[in-house]
Amino acid sequence: MTGFASLPPVAAAEPARDELESLQDIHALLAGGRFAVLTGAGLSTDSGIPDYRGPGSAPRAPMTYQEFIGEADNRRRYWARNHIGWSHLRRADPNDGHAAVAQLEHRGLLTGLITQNVDRLHQEAGSINVIDLHGRFDQVICLACRRRYSRALLAGVFEELNPGFLERALAAGVVEMAPDADATVEDAGLIESFMVAQCPACGGTLKPDFVYFGENVPKDRVERSYAMVDEAGALLVAGSSLTVMSGLRFVRHAAKQGKPVVIINRGQTRGDDLATIKLDAGVSESLRWLADELPPL
Repeated sequence: MTGFASLPPVAAAEPARDELESLQDIHALLAGGRFAVLTGAGLSTDSGIPDYRGPGSAPRAPMTYQEFIGEADNRRRYWARNHIGWSHLRRADPNDGHAAVAQLEHRGLLTGLITQNVDRLHQEAGSINVIDLHGRFDQVICLACRRRYSRALLAGVFEELNPGFLERALAAGVVEMAPDADATVEDAGLIESFMVAQCPACGGTLKPDFVYFGENVPKDRVERSYAMVDEAGALLVAGSSLTVMSGLRFVRHAAKQGKPVVIINRGQTRGDDLATIKLDAGVSESLRWLADELPPL
């Protein structure tokens, strides 16, 4: 990235002929009943948000929960990078795939939506019954008193503590952006000088209100997600490599119940061997086609 301009969503292209045949098979499988949807970072790439494991993605080593709570320097590095990433991610707009999922829900075709993304683009597109499995990037939580704050409010605090930081980061050059609002820059010294805010209520450690690597998804979210799959006649996975168990468990759950599993993703996933139909294709255009073609119940 070279700047923090608004990110227009990418329009979905028409599916290729062989992809169209697979979409017609998916249409036949899903028509006439309600299904659950599980989405991952591959759905937000058309909104300008890079994913972790898609084709062409750079290798990443996200900070773990243990690293974050274990060292003050790690928290400084994380918040400095997150402040850069937030200024980028908050300008992203929903793309045609997000709009298609919302359309499917509004037409009564979904039991609900489970998303592994923290970007809140599904809600901006109009989806209502959404489980943010990994949390949300627009909130922070105090690890001591458990109070929650707006990430936008924290951004203002960071600006007061670190005047001109974003401008200097832009001048230094943003090297890499991640879907959890993490970012890296060329100037390591810029990161080391960053001032970190504490909880205004108790002085405790603030953390983004999403699940880190090495941290467990809250039990209630998992149970509500299972309930969505239980209520559904099929499971549609869109834009997830299913590399982490937090998403793969729902594919295994549906398959164990004998329910059809459809996976639409660029590249292989850990759930391919459980899929009734696997389509290696663009997620946004595939979802748009399905939303246009599937009849309401």
